[in-house]
Amino acid sequence: MGEKPPENPLRRWFGQVFGKRGKHGQGVVLVKALGERDRKRMLRHFLALDRDDRLLRFGSILGDEQVTAYVGKIDFARDIVFGVIDRKFQLAGVGHLAFTSKEAHPDSVYYTDKEKVAEFGVSVARSARGQGVGTRLFERAAIHCRNSEVDTLYMQCLSSNRTMMHIAKKAGMEIQRDYGEADAHLHLPPPSPASVLTEALDEQFAKIDYTVKANLRGARRWLMPKR
Repeated sequence: MGEKPPENPLRRWFGQVFGKRGKHGQGVVLVKALGERDRKRMLRHFLALDRDDRLLRFGSILGDEQVTAYVGKIDFARDIVFGVIDRKFQLAGVGHLAFTSKEAHPDSVYYTDKEKVAEFGVSVARSARGQGVGTRLFERAAIHCRNSEVDTLYMQCLSSNRTMMHIAKKAGMEIQRDYGEADAHLHLPPPSPASVLTEALDEQFAKIDYTVKANLRGARRWLMPKR
């Protein structure tokens, strides 16, 4: 096989923004890094997941108190959380990228000589499925790992989670199945000027989109106050 052509993030971005729309009529899926001010919005997103969706996301069925405790313990200084904001200024999808020592995955000694590896979990609101939200969240997490010089990304899910299995296979992850669970890992290349620029553009476009939607939401509240 020949070597892949060099990445061109500017061409990719202009193609997405000004090109054809997706099969459901949606535009480009913008992924933004979330922070402390988004914690309440994240909680609403996770609490809205039904019983089956919580099982697929967390590997077990968590009650509201457990979900609230999970969101409350997220350390934005240590982990990275990505989100996709919909037109209603709610989270259509959330991806949690957690960094841990490679000792947490004993088999990682076969894949990396780095001190840290990453683990990724994702959830997508029912209304936003089939629009590529989960895939884009994964792609953003992968490129952030790459630019942070973390070369091994793990994703654990139930084997019955067809969406996550599809994302894993599409990304070329090596998948191991054991007792109904699937443990997938992806080895990432080192960072490049193009990968750094791609992530910067992703975040900048998402911030602009976030600001526009926030201003529109504020304008609607001012023009149409609740009675």
